[in-house]
Amino acid sequence: MELMQTLRSRRSVRVFDGTPVDRAVLEEIIAVAALAPSRMNRQPWFFHVATGDARRRVAEVMAMTTSYLDEYMDVLGPEGVERAARFYAELGHAPVVIGVATPKTEDRFETRDFAISVGASVENLLLAAADHGLGTCVLSVPHWVADQLTNVFEIDPEWEIVSLIVLGYADETPRPQEREAEVAVFLE
Repeated sequence: MELMQTLRSRRSVRVFDGTPVDRAVLEEIIAVAALAPSRMNRQPWFFHVATGDARRRVAEVMAMTTSYLDEYMDVLGPEGVERAARFYAELGHAPVVIGVATPKTEDRFETRDFAISVGASVENLLLAAADHGLGTCVLSVPHWVADQLTNVFEIDPEWEIVSLIVLGYADETPRPQEREAEVAVFLE
């Protein structure tokens, strides 16, 4: 798939067929993610790849988030909350869940730089996965279960989990959504 076509066609997938992903493919995707740019080549990211029993433990922790979803009733409505609860409990049957971690820091400039760098590495990962015919969905880590996810992913205490990526072979074809047309201003 050509890069521009991949950029235009990649969508978040929330339903997977459960087929395992070959370890060599996962290793290649992670290697490509690590090629992302970062300030002074700090590479402030680490990917914790959970499959099998580890993936099941992640899903158990994510299922605990359903007790907090009532807060979103006004935003999502009852059907949206139910759909979100089901997704968190099953993680869409994705066979792989990747926990993305970054070093802890109190410096606001470093926090910003880390976020930009991690975002670039995650985008590389998403595009590499799409190139392998895999679907992905990026999730912000629900703050109320961050400590439990940190334990399940065995993340170093000097690092913090910032995102999850569910990954596998899609069992749905998400429709393209309308995108905001005006996202830039051109100055001369």
